[in-house]
Amino acid sequence: MSAIQSLYALARPFLFCLDAERAHDLSLTAIEAAYRSGLNPLLAAKPHPLPTEVFGLRFDNPVGLAAGLDKNGAYVDALAALGFGFIEVGTTTPRPQPGNSKPRMFRLPEHEAVINRLGFNNGGVDALVRNVERAKFSGVLGINIGKNADTPIEKAADDYLIGLRKVYEHASYVAINISSPNTKNLRQLQGGDELDALLAQLKAEQEKLAQLHGKYVPLAVKIAPDLDADQIKSIAALLIKHRIDGVIATNTTLSREGVEGLPHGSEAGGLSGAPVREKSTAVIRQLAAELHGALPIIGVGGILTGADAVEKIQAGAALVQVYSGMIYRGQGLVTECAAAIRQAR
Repeated sequence: MSAIQSLYALARPFLFCLDAERAHDLSLTAIEAAYRSGLNPLLAAKPHPLPTEVFGLRFDNPVGLAAGLDKNGAYVDALAALGFGFIEVGTTTPRPQPGNSKPRMFRLPEHEAVINRLGFNNGGVDALVRNVERAKFSGVLGINIGKNADTPIEKAADDYLIGLRKVYEHASYVAINISSPNTKNLRQLQGGDELDALLAQLKAEQEKLAQLHGKYVPLAVKIAPDLDADQIKSIAALLIKHRIDGVIATNTTLSREGVEGLPHGSEAGGLSGAPVREKSTAVIRQLAAELHGALPIIGVGGILTGADAVEKIQAGAALVQVYSGMIYRGQGLVTECAAAIRQAR
């Protein structure tokens, strides 16, 4: 065990004594304090560079931070210092919203899993943009956008267009979150007609913004792990049809397979961590077969070891993202995953 892993092993029992969301907030505060005091090397050893080019962007290494950890883009510099090859912030919505009532985040340590029903709690897109403008980070920054909970589903495209316009010039790529299970009816947007219409509007707006700002910012759509083969085939065809730049597979699952009967196992929300690994990888594998290289896949879901990251790459992902795995493994997971991918290449 490395010194960094040992340090996290000491801190984890304390964090696990706290409510999961409180521990999340405290961890971000600690990471920020370490960054500002120059103590980052105590938290993470940066991976060796492993340059990777995906949708026209150069990534220092293929291991990124998934959306959800830093919803308001308030910790970009501190998180980047942990060695991530790219950072994705959000999900952000046009207007601030508190999210669902607490408690709304639960650990299932027996299976290295988390259930959350946060509900896009965030300070709104204007607050995120202000934070991102202050950041010094010059690497790849993805911004994940969604719709407000009180926006009718038939008006969802309006929210995504607002978000896209506001974040466009500040993002390296924009992630379109249509797969969170914690906003009512949101996953309906993955359906054929709804997705077709949404992607058409987003692509048209992307083309206008590219001319306005003099730069092309890729769009990536984030999908659920709870899709059947026909749905995946339909989504892949629409992504190709509308020339979408990438796809993020996958979000959290509504399935409770493998956690039945555990404390908190029946809580409402999206399940992440180890139990979603196989479902996520299966979606990636089918997507890769349907896309035939037309656009890259970012693999996320259940990555808790370097071997898990390699599994996603071998299934067809060009990049990977971690989040829940860091809760159980700490920041050393980033270096482990990057090293494993390097060795597998």
